[in-house]
Amino acid sequence: MAHGTPLTLYNSLTRSLETFVPIDPANVRVYSCGPTVYNYAHIGNLRAYVFTDTLSRVLRWKRYPLTHIINITDVGHLTSDADAGDDKMEAAARGSGKSIWDIAAHYTAAFKQNLADLNIEPPTRWALATDHIAEMIAFGERIAAKHCYQLESGLYFDVSTVPDYGRLAGAQDDVREGRINAVAGKRHPQDFAIWRASGAHENRQMEWDSPWGRGAPGWHLECSVMSEKYLGSPFDIHTGGIDHREIHHPNEIAQNQAHCGCADTGANWWMHNNFLVERAGKMSKSSGEFRTLQTLIDAGVHPLAYRLMCLQAHYRSELEFSEENLLAALTRLKRLAITVAQLRDRPPAPSAGSGDAYRERLDLAVADDLNTAKALVALDELLADKRIAPADRLAALGDFDAVLGLGLATLTREDLRVRPAGAAIDATAIAAHLSERREARAAEDFARSDAIRDELAAAGVEVMDGDPLGWDWRPQL
Repeated sequence: MAHGTPLTLYNSLTRSLETFVPIDPANVRVYSCGPTVYNYAHIGNLRAYVFTDTLSRVLRWKRYPLTHIINITDVGHLTSDADAGDDKMEAAARGSGKSIWDIAAHYTAAFKQNLADLNIEPPTRWALATDHIAEMIAFGERIAAKHCYQLESGLYFDVSTVPDYGRLAGAQDDVREGRINAVAGKRHPQDFAIWRASGAHENRQMEWDSPWGRGAPGWHLECSVMSEKYLGSPFDIHTGGIDHREIHHPNEIAQNQAHCGCADTGANWWMHNNFLVERAGKMSKSSGEFRTLQTLIDAGVHPLAYRLMCLQAHYRSELEFSEENLLAALTRLKRLAITVAQLRDRPPAPSAGSGDAYRERLDLAVADDLNTAKALVALDELLADKRIAPADRLAALGDFDAVLGLGLATLTREDLRVRPAGAAIDATAIAAHLSERREARAAEDFARSDAIRDELAAAGVEVMDGDPLGWDWRPQL
């Protein structure tokens, strides 16, 4: 397949759908805001990377060579996204008694494991903030004279010095300004730190010398520096969560405009996924209690069920997280795995058609601003279409796997049987119970058979009569 249907993507900058035309068709360049590695990513954070992975897969599937950068923030991100408070990394180190470098290494490894568990392809390059301090200082020096002013607390960017500050965020209102903590001496509430000077009595583990005193860079600076270094300016697409659309990305744009001396924002497309929400409200680490991917795995849910749950909604729509939604996605994933296994086991048969019509439906769906929900409907219908030989359906499945990342061609039903961390019974004991139950059923002792089923259910095991797998763990969410 060539590029197929022209790819249409929603641009947050213009609030409109636009046909994607790369700057250089031989090298599409994408930058994604990565995690601040002071804690584990919660499942709401991870929705952003399912979205970014989908975008990357679609670009590659449509045969665009791709350079993709994800940054790792190990310094500079304050406890308020609006550029105030304590450095999240320094606070985590103090709270744990560990070095900030150990904190960063641990949570970076955990984040990368989350991505692997979700079958998210790694970027072309991981860009670590602390590896680019010299470039950040040089960037600040270039823009300081025309766009910044110095206070005792550091070097601040004057947002009135660039055109249309906040255009990406949309309307400027009191609600947004209310998120920005006051700093003595700031000219405007939205002004933000380029460099934060260490206080006289501040004991930081990460600090560097700069023309504005010893300290650390502001959070927004790293993305401007690293995106330009590895992708040039302008590049094609910048992605992130919708929360970045309000403050972090407008601040990046302001820095980019100051650095180039022009109105360019740095990227031609700014794309944002919406929130994953619970009934109690938006997920946040500030509550002190949050679900991680490992939480789901420990409950007995395969991580690809979470990926599927995300794909069932459009990335720009809010997605409600509930146990019911997650378990429904797990059930759907199990049914898909069973169907694919049955196709693999069927003997060769003549085909009344190929899977090309379904490939075209896949292309139409994802070309429509990454509409994975429509692509999943086409996948269901492909696997059920008896006019097409099993081998041809499996061949077409390869294209859906390439785009959706569910790995159905190799995923087995057994893979989805994830033992809950709190399970009080093991597979050997389960097998013994099931053997006893078969004997009871053969003897028509149905009361005993039902009692054994109930005993297993109490232990978190679901008996599945008629299913070749025989039994499964019951998730303990």
